[in-house]
Amino acid sequence: MPAALHPYLNFDGNSREAFEFYGHALGAIPQFVTFGEAGAVPADHPSADKVMHGSLEVTELIRLYVSDVIEGMSPDGFTPGTNVTLSLMGDDETLLRSAYERLSEGGSITMPLEKQMWGDVYGSFTDRFGIVWQVNISEPAQG
Repeated sequence: MPAALHPYLNFDGNSREAFEFYGHALGAIPQFVTFGEAGAVPADHPSADKVMHGSLEVTELIRLYVSDVIEGMSPDGFTPGTNVTLSLMGDDETLLRSAYERLSEGGSITMPLEKQMWGDVYGSFTDRFGIVWQVNISEPAQG
């Protein structure tokens, strides 16, 4: 997939409910992975059943992503009104690394751009204007 910009929504524990509502309204079926399923927290952790990543792919051009904000994820916790992140995703590593470096200039890096447990290269930051961004670089599709 070439580089694309998608909204990434964060919720205070009710992202599954929100995405089921959005999916019904937009005619798509949401997909979810919990923090427990991903191994990000132990199975008996209070946040194990919270959504780590969810997707709602309505069309090639309309895609939404979602996560619950759990303790330790954000220094400020969940703040309504600031729960939309701009997410650059794709397999164009040169473009996405450049975007990460340029957009984060003068901002605050939350997570350096590096290989993650799900296999992609990922990083996040708040730009100098207060907008939260995340960049996810996947391996190019084989085919």
